[in-house]
Amino acid sequence: MLSSMLRFMSFWLLIPSLLPLSVMANGSQSLNRQIQPLAIKSVIVDIAVKGNTMVAVGERGHVFVFNNQEVSQWHQVVSPTVAHLTKVFFITPQIGWAVGHDATIIHTRDGGLTWQLQMSSPEVEKPLLDILFFDELNGVAIGAYGLFYRTNNAGKDWIAEYHETLLVTEDVTYLAELKAEDEALYLSERSILLPHLNRVIAMKDGRVLMVGELGLMSVSKDRGRHWQKLDVIYEGSLFNVIESEESVYVMGLRGHLFQAALNLRHWTKIPLPIDSTIHGVMLQHGGGLRVVGNGGGVLDINASGESELVMLRQGENLVSIAEDPQGHIWIAGTKGLFELK
Repeated sequence: MLSSMLRFMSFWLLIPSLLPLSVMANGSQSLNRQIQPLAIKSVIVDIAVKGNTMVAVGERGHVFVFNNQEVSQWHQVVSPTVAHLTKVFFITPQIGWAVGHDATIIHTRDGGLTWQLQMSSPEVEKPLLDILFFDELNGVAIGAYGLFYRTNNAGKDWIAEYHETLLVTEDVTYLAELKAEDEALYLSERSILLPHLNRVIAMKDGRVLMVGELGLMSVSKDRGRHWQKLDVIYEGSLFNVIESEESVYVMGLRGHLFQAALNLRHWTKIPLPIDSTIHGVMLQHGGGLRVVGNGGGVLDINASGESELVMLRQGENLVSIAEDPQGHIWIAGTKGLFELK
């Protein structure tokens, strides 16, 4: 019962709960209507920085590019989708991808100024939640219910993969029995039993670390072709992970934040002054983290694991945080983008 409840809560956080139903139902809304003066104040869920490029994405397929050449400001650009975008990633300052609902993947080769649709599969009825490229050709995209795609040609083709090793032991046994009895039911159950895959990063030593629903932490030594699950340290969902010089941090529901050395063997919980879900994270200069989350919380955690509440923005959920090329801190959330001063 507890695991089912936590699964529902975590998936709810993945859904664009603030989106008007009309938008969710009408995937054919005119792309020309995307450019709106107040779009910058709408739900924005991720910011990516690579060199001098900074791009943010959010609801209705909105994409924003930060212009730091003349007057530093964000401006909206045309996107090839109206699907809710959940994550954006750049492998170079020019080449990047964004993913979102309807298993949508879009691609840019000019620093986010123009985008092309690479994949959209509404029939899958699952959102993609993160994307990672190892170089300009090879990458993976992950999402709800174990959604997992791989490309070897920069996204011209995306091939689905099913990673059974991410299942809990009970479900492996259940599926094996079901496959022998009812092939159709087996395929149906198989498609929904994997946990939600929330975040995937490439570590500096070449390993890939992925976190997700029900405390999932899994490591791959071959770019995600095979996975080894780590011991569960928390049964709730983990929404983010980041590597520093000497540590790895994972974070998620109800203010849970854990730290481990790079060998990932022993995890220590870092107490926070709030119990709100943590979504976004960035490394601080000189060590430590700055995290953001539900309830408008902005917190600093120093290298010794001591935390401090920096700000609470009542009535607002904060999802992503990033530093622009000039050193200014930007935060994205349910009320758009703002600079932390």
